[in-house]
Amino acid sequence: MAESFLMEVCVDSVESAINAERGGAGRLELCSSLLEGGLTPSLGLLHIVKLYVKIPIYVMIRPRGGDFLYSDLEVEVMRKDIELMKNQGADGFVLGALTEDGRVDTELCMDLLATARPLPVTFHRAFDMVHDPAVALEALVTLGFERVLTSGCDSSALEGLPLIKRLIDQAKGRITIMPGGGITERNLQRILEGSGAQEFHCSARSSKDSAMKFRNTCVMMGAAFSAPEYGLKVADVSKVRSLNAIAKNTL
Repeated sequence: MAESFLMEVCVDSVESAINAERGGAGRLELCSSLLEGGLTPSLGLLHIVKLYVKIPIYVMIRPRGGDFLYSDLEVEVMRKDIELMKNQGADGFVLGALTEDGRVDTELCMDLLATARPLPVTFHRAFDMVHDPAVALEALVTLGFERVLTSGCDSSALEGLPLIKRLIDQAKGRITIMPGGGITERNLQRILEGSGAQEFHCSARSSKDSAMKFRNTCVMMGAAFSAPEYGLKVADVSKVRSLNAIAKNTL
């Protein structure tokens, strides 16, 4: 019996969303600023992506980069973003919050899940910053998250593979464990075979040069570590397609 699997692609543009669907993605994680690991997208982006793609769109709710310890004001923004995105046709949400000692912030998550109801919610890679993954996973099951996106608390899903496998064994189908973080054509098969995961998450992007002819190289728009001003990264149909084929052949 062939097991079904699902490929989620994180995208931060309409072009990437279209390419991901065309390549065979089953779901989108819609963000802005993938350079910072993904932040809340604009309402306009969600609205236009909805016009061009049919697959489910899970919207990232993350008001800023950095850690996952949120102030009351940031929580107000998150709650409002959930309400607005819900009205604009989001199919689900991706969010997460931690306490200062590295536990799942169950109180805040309960509040945000209630705002998101009845839509399904994924707990994002804030999970990779927790103090005790086994305890955190039980908290997420109890709260009612549909899935958790994780690199196995390591720098990539390949390095975190032993923990991802343990989490899938611990979950026993009560919550979906979706590996993500550095997944490419080179390592996908090892990750799927080594973990038994039914879903995986990737960006499947390639670089594309800016169409700008005139270029001012003296100015940078962000911090020094930012992406090159005249380079774009876009989800690549052929990369999505080949990741999809690898997953189909693996399972």
